[in-house]
This record gives sequence, structure tokens and C-alpha cells, in this order.
Amino acid sequence: MRIGEVAQRSGVSVRALRYYEEQGLLHSERSPGGQRHYADSAVDRVRFIQNLYAAGLGSKAVLRILPCMDHGVLTDEMQDRLLEERARVQAQLEELTATRDKLDDVIRAGQAYRDNPAACAVAS
Repeated sequence: MRIGEVAQRSGVSVRALRYYEEQGLLHSERSPGGQRHYADSAVDRVRFIQNLYAAGLGSKAVLRILPCMDHGVLTDEMQDRLLEERARVQAQLEELTATRDKLDDVIRAGQAYRDNPAACAVAS
């Protein structure tokens, strides 16, 4: 598929796809006219890359992780790196969950006040 279709299906810009290719994260074949053509699997790969970026990994870390996805090869060093990244992502999830829970408390308190401002003033 062509670059525009990969961009549309994966939800990233054409510029991002070119960047991924420059970084060695994504590969394409070139037509005789120089147009990029990607395998259907490129969409899933781009989404995976986006998820890794969203988790806070940089291009170099993503580049080290992708061979596991491509070939199923997992060295001891790679496993350690993946476990470290997983622990970091888990910590982020816990922080976000705590933040969400605090927001829920504020929303409940605000809703209670809106529903019955006099009761909230007495309870305070």
C-alpha cells in the first residue's frame, strides 16, 4: 500500500512515516518511479511504534525493541530492557489511575454541591 494509505489507516502523518523510515523503524519498497510501497503489516507496526512513543520511549529504544516483534528474538539484554520499560509504564498507569480517582472525587463532590448546595454548606 502507498504511504498515504498507511498514514490514514494508522492515524499518523506522512511526515511521521518518513521519519520512521529515516530512523530505521519502518521499511518500504520503492517503485520504479520512487514511490514508497508498504506491506499491509506496516499499519500494525506503526500503531505499535506509536504506542511505544506514547509510553515515553524514544526512537533508539523503539529501534532496539522492534527486532523482538519482527523475529521473535529476545536476548537477555532485550528482556531486561523490556522489563524495565514495562515497570516504568506500570508506574505511569498507577499514577494516572490515582489522578483519575482524585478527579472522580472532585466530580462527585461538585455534583453533590450542584444537586444540593445547602446540604454541602451544612456538612462543611
